[in-house]
Amino acid sequence: MGLAVAAPVLKPDLLFRRTPPRLAVMPIAGDRNDPRGAAMAAEVTARLTDGFAKIQNISVVAPRMAARGGDSTAASAASSDYELRGELERSDKSWTLRARIIKAATAEVQSVVAASVAADEADAQLAQSRLVAGVGHGLARRLNEILESRAPRPLAAGASAGGDKVAVEQALASINQTTRERFGAAQAMLQKALSDDPDNLDIAVALASLQMRGIQMVWFSPEEAVAVEARANATLEQALRSKPNSIPVLEATCRFLSATNHFVESLVTCAKALSFDPWNGSALYLIGLGQVYLGRFDDALATFQQADRYDTPPASRWTWLLGAGMTYALMGRFEEALPWLQRSIAVTPGTGRSHFLLAAAYQRSGRTEEARAAMQEGLRLRPGTTKRNVSPPMKNASPVCLAAWERVVQAEVDAGLPQQ
Repeated sequence: MGLAVAAPVLKPDLLFRRTPPRLAVMPIAGDRNDPRGAAMAAEVTARLTDGFAKIQNISVVAPRMAARGGDSTAASAASSDYELRGELERSDKSWTLRARIIKAATAEVQSVVAASVAADEADAQLAQSRLVAGVGHGLARRLNEILESRAPRPLAAGASAGGDKVAVEQALASINQTTRERFGAAQAMLQKALSDDPDNLDIAVALASLQMRGIQMVWFSPEEAVAVEARANATLEQALRSKPNSIPVLEATCRFLSATNHFVESLVTCAKALSFDPWNGSALYLIGLGQVYLGRFDDALATFQQADRYDTPPASRWTWLLGAGMTYALMGRFEEALPWLQRSIAVTPGTGRSHFLLAAAYQRSGRTEEARAAMQEGLRLRPGTTKRNVSPPMKNASPVCLAAWERVVQAEVDAGLPQQ
């Protein structure tokens, strides 16, 4: 595949454009009568500020508490294009953070996102990470959409305003628990939306990204896979030229490069996606996957664990859980692999591949009956799987990765995987 990440070509009149849009992060409001709530709000404010400061096409104004004789937060917001404001509330059972991005000049609310975590969360830092990621992920994507927007194009006959967003959201919702049937339904939904609006690049990118999931799961025949990859390559090349800084375009390109085993290139593109959404668990998962295939198991494990600390977006949760369990198995740390694989299967039980890895982990942990049961469930979900086809495509994988996979596959054979 000849896909490459396109660099924007600057026209002469853009070389001297004004500084990037400014986002003022206002102190998150909390209950001043609750010391714990006030401390939590201050920490959440700091984490949001640090996160948005990593986004490369904006500048961030850090919050300042009101000084004697005046409100310095108002002064810092006055020169900004956008403001981030929010409130942190605590109930008996949960912390809830609600945040919004507001256009400073008009006070128009651009996006509103809420996230909750259990109030009895023993790990305060984990709770803070998930609150911040839960709102930061959604707000970063909306801000990116605003900054990357172009003049509205004419709607195709039969298409409705906002219909592309609805189609993409419904397609993603339908594969929240990934199975072949749900994948087929999501693909049909996006194909129908694209046929209704053939020039809609956003839908075409969403379809390409979805179909790359199918490539990774080997849900296309070899002939279908070739055609799907060719169409996706053409779509993403066009999209990169049009929207080189768009998060959905970079995500889809990252997934394409990963699915076609261009792991070095995928690391670069996924990192660029993170530079516009630092809490993007899907990009972190694909970075971790690339690190696995390149034999960098320690790096991959840290990446998957970071994705789990953020836990966004929820629809992809099973992927980094599977990634961490897979990496532990490849490292020969099978006992440590078990809880990650079990958590992944609890979210998405229908892929089959997770059960094969679980069977290997049980087998090498001496739990042979559970290994056999996991293998039988995997074979039920993916009939026809054998030692010859159980592994994902290994083109461009490092010798370290290849050797580790061979050890895992042997454990799967010992748990009952057919030889052929």
